[in-house]
Amino acid sequence: MRARDVFTVVVIFLMVMGLFAMASAKENGKAVLSTGLDDQTGVSVTIYNVNLGLVKDQRQLKLPKGTGSLKFMDVASQIIPTSVHIKSLIDTDSLQILEQNYEYDLLNPQKLLDKYVGKEVKLFYKNPYTEREEIVTATLLSNNGGPIFQIGDEITFGHQGRIIFPGVPESLISKPTLVWLLENSLSSVQKVETSYLTNGINWRSDYVVTLDEKDDRADISGWVTIDNKSGTTYRDAKIKLVAGDVNRAKNDYEYKDKMLRFAGETAKAATPQFKEEEFFEYHIYTLQRPATVKDNQTKQISLVNADNVTVKKELVYYGAQYYYRSTYGEKISNQKIGVFVEIANKKEYNLGIPLPKGTVRVYKHDSEGSLQFVGEDSIDHTPKDEKIRIKLGDAFDVVGSRKQTDWKKIAYDTYEASFEISLRNHKKEDVVVKVIEPIPGDWTMLNSSHGYKKTEAFTAEFEIPVPKDKEVKLTYRVRMRF
Repeated sequence: MRARDVFTVVVIFLMVMGLFAMASAKENGKAVLSTGLDDQTGVSVTIYNVNLGLVKDQRQLKLPKGTGSLKFMDVASQIIPTSVHIKSLIDTDSLQILEQNYEYDLLNPQKLLDKYVGKEVKLFYKNPYTEREEIVTATLLSNNGGPIFQIGDEITFGHQGRIIFPGVPESLISKPTLVWLLENSLSSVQKVETSYLTNGINWRSDYVVTLDEKDDRADISGWVTIDNKSGTTYRDAKIKLVAGDVNRAKNDYEYKDKMLRFAGETAKAATPQFKEEEFFEYHIYTLQRPATVKDNQTKQISLVNADNVTVKKELVYYGAQYYYRSTYGEKISNQKIGVFVEIANKKEYNLGIPLPKGTVRVYKHDSEGSLQFVGEDSIDHTPKDEKIRIKLGDAFDVVGSRKQTDWKKIAYDTYEASFEISLRNHKKEDVVVKVIEPIPGDWTMLNSSHGYKKTEAFTAEFEIPVPKDKEVKLTYRVRMRF
């Protein structure tokens, strides 16, 4: 028989065997189909700021009628398998899941070697004596701490040859895969939506505040930073962000909130890219265009831009409870005075939108017009019409000290004390320092050199003007009953 005839017979035989195998598989209801990103018709990702994402993956499939297996590939490697749900978008009653498996025994060199222990492999190497490339058949005896081979009657390890495997074991897969045993009653093309939760995807907001020369106005830009380490790419996805304190059941995962640094450049005003709306007890922000979020990618998207926002800078001098137990006449020198910026999140101040929690970084132009960083702070979720308070640091040229000038016991539960707080301003302009003094017990102010407000049950607050290059002393006497 001629070679061409032999080849033809072999081809026909293989085709017949293939058809027979397909028919047999179909007859037994064990046809295994697979679907990947090529079948995807749409995907949406809802990202929560607790390192959690909700993925809705829509795909169009041609499924045979009856019972069969489906490999649903290109899912997140950090998927929570118990959260998976699949439904038909054409007829919800046409698709039923009988069994679900999550295959995550991913292919890698270590696992491949482990699967071939006790089996034959080939070693491709260059013979140092003949300088020829040779292939040697060997049996892999062990892979504990490194491969050990038997070549002929000899045992060796540390072989320099490149290992050639005859194939990939069925138990190993190249990517995380959901495997379903399902029953389909639809004869036409089936369109399904698979939804699942995944760890490893997070978002946070970062804000840039640029103060004007007088520190009473600012330009504010907000950015959303999406960090995707879930193990898959979301192509042209519909992105939703949920802001709020979403509770999660305790498990073995630890949620690490990474602070992402943002360059200190003011952003140009842009059309808002997110639509904000209330959702349950949270707020949801929907990106008004599709976006691709790649695996192991950090993506930043503009969230808010507001110009000429009214702000208020404050210098604050805080008292301390231990002060009332200090030695009479003891002076606490050069106490730090904090620098704060307060922003009213109101529409009349050119803001007035719910702001997700994040890091606020504040900048200001120096005398040469160069933008300089002046401080940062974290803020919590802030609804509209609430205040944002940012601590920038401590004042350099405005300092304070305090001392207790008198202490007297009036009765077994009643005391009187006098205090002196010295504020010194070394700046070139006048300032106002807010002094916040804690006063324990049931107290009454007997006299004070400056006006005060009882802002809380155990707090007195003073507004003290301090002229440039001057020292101002605040004195007061208080009666306390414990």
